[in-house]
Amino acid sequence: MRLNITRSKNSECFYVIKDIINPAGKRTTVIIEALGNLDEVKRKAGEMDYKLWLKQHIDTLNRLEKDNNRTVSLNLNPKKEIASNQQRMYDGGYLFLKSLYYQLGLSSICSTINKKYKFEYDLNNILETLIYARVIHPASKLSSYQASKKFIERPNFELHDIYRALEVLCKESDYIQSALYRNSEKLVKRNTSVIYFDCTNYYFEIDEEDGLKQYGVSKENRPNPIVQMGLFMDSDGIPLLFSIHPSNMNEQGTLQPTEKKLLRDFAMSKFIVCTDAGLASSANRRFNDTSNRAFVTTQSVKKLKKYLKEWAFSSEGWHLINDNKTYNIKDLDKHSHSNDVFYKERWINENNIEQRLLITYSVKYRNYQRNIRNRQVDRAIELISSNPKRMEKVRQNDYKRFITKTALTESGEVADTTSYTINQEQVESESKYDGLYALCTNLEDSAETIINISRRRWEIEESFRIMKDDLETRPIYLSKDDRIVAHFLTCFLALVIYRYLEKKLNFNLDPNQQYTVKEIIKALKSYKFIHIPGDGYIPLYTKSDITDKLHQVFGFKTDYEIVSEKKMKNICRNLKK
Repeated sequence: MRLNITRSKNSECFYVIKDIINPAGKRTTVIIEALGNLDEVKRKAGEMDYKLWLKQHIDTLNRLEKDNNRTVSLNLNPKKEIASNQQRMYDGGYLFLKSLYYQLGLSSICSTINKKYKFEYDLNNILETLIYARVIHPASKLSSYQASKKFIERPNFELHDIYRALEVLCKESDYIQSALYRNSEKLVKRNTSVIYFDCTNYYFEIDEEDGLKQYGVSKENRPNPIVQMGLFMDSDGIPLLFSIHPSNMNEQGTLQPTEKKLLRDFAMSKFIVCTDAGLASSANRRFNDTSNRAFVTTQSVKKLKKYLKEWAFSSEGWHLINDNKTYNIKDLDKHSHSNDVFYKERWINENNIEQRLLITYSVKYRNYQRNIRNRQVDRAIELISSNPKRMEKVRQNDYKRFITKTALTESGEVADTTSYTINQEQVESESKYDGLYALCTNLEDSAETIINISRRRWEIEESFRIMKDDLETRPIYLSKDDRIVAHFLTCFLALVIYRYLEKKLNFNLDPNQQYTVKEIIKALKSYKFIHIPGDGYIPLYTKSDITDKLHQVFGFKTDYEIVSEKKMKNICRNLKK
């Protein structure tokens, strides 16, 4: 800070000014304090020589600023208009994501790629910006670029550089994923004894099918072209690897090519693969029926052979974990066993694969299935009485499946009107499966181990939900295959970083007190500041338990009345270390 004197014909005014670099990267001068005219300065100096007082005053301000202890006074005029197109508010929630981005070594990965291609734009800044924007301001690439200008650190690239970078990110997608895995091992030991695989699809806001985007069976029942994504996750819920496939490819065929990438690029050889029934083809089971690999997969009870169904439906021969007693589930007291999981097991040979069939039964799961079906039956009854014409389209799990349409009289003649009734046989038929859940595996471990492995499948399903709903990975507006792959790469990396952030925040917290994805992302989005040029950043967010936890975990604090320019720069710089 220094003194500035403006002189006119009859007076001179004194100001404390300071040179700053504004968020746009331009050097400018701002007024820190207006000291008044000469008479006012002499009055403030008292008996001291006013020139000496001015020097001491500025020295004091500089010392206080250096010690981060200068009191900031704002002189705001209610009649003075603000400047046009001057940005005042900035997002800071990306700072926590930035910490993890650099801890995971993504900057060094970009540096390696940069040496290979020798392009002029800053790939690292583009990639980190796309990742931060995907979490905080999920939108198109254009909107992400515009949103990045709201960050405390502005981007150092132009929009066209993003689209050029997407081509490179596609080419290096496999390398980035494998290098990220190796870097993450330095951060925390990855638990890959059991890995989970699932597949989903994402729709486009484009009508024409081409390349990766093809028409297929959408899991959201949309008529748009879609693309399939296969995803591997480790035992701690951290994504490992993804792959993209055309939607006209059977999803069962997505597992082996993705798993081969793990074997080739991740130097992983010994693990158990856990999938749902839709991905558990005989070929996939056989692929993991080796000395180093094994499989655990859900199994549809409805699709079991007749003799196995009869065995599963039998109320006798059930066991509890760590209990040698045999139970008849008809005799269970629903209160004393409401939280217990019973099981029975046997070895079977299906398609020349020796595997173990494990059937579980839970009173809680039975009640859950009954409640869902009862609500569906209620909806079917309401439809019959209000608008039966909506009966035309019935999907496999649609509540309309419980409605029977009758258009003949008892004598077989064509009736004048069509009647609709609840199909009680269908209701009773489905009720046989209430509470039953089946698993197949080639492992010889205890039933408890197998059940616990399967229980973690919910995390990969949640990862897909986060990508679709919170990171807004779909709909996709890109048309070129390389840009589509790069889009999913940035979404995948955003998911990995978010998952690490979530794990850090919830570490050692009671399961009932853990922060949800909605709470975490809301906190990141609301972590805003108003910038006072030359003075610093005033927090606009609400200080809370979650912001306290974020500061504690990531080692910096901004919950002060104002954060000086210097301190904010230090925070941004230290996050890269």
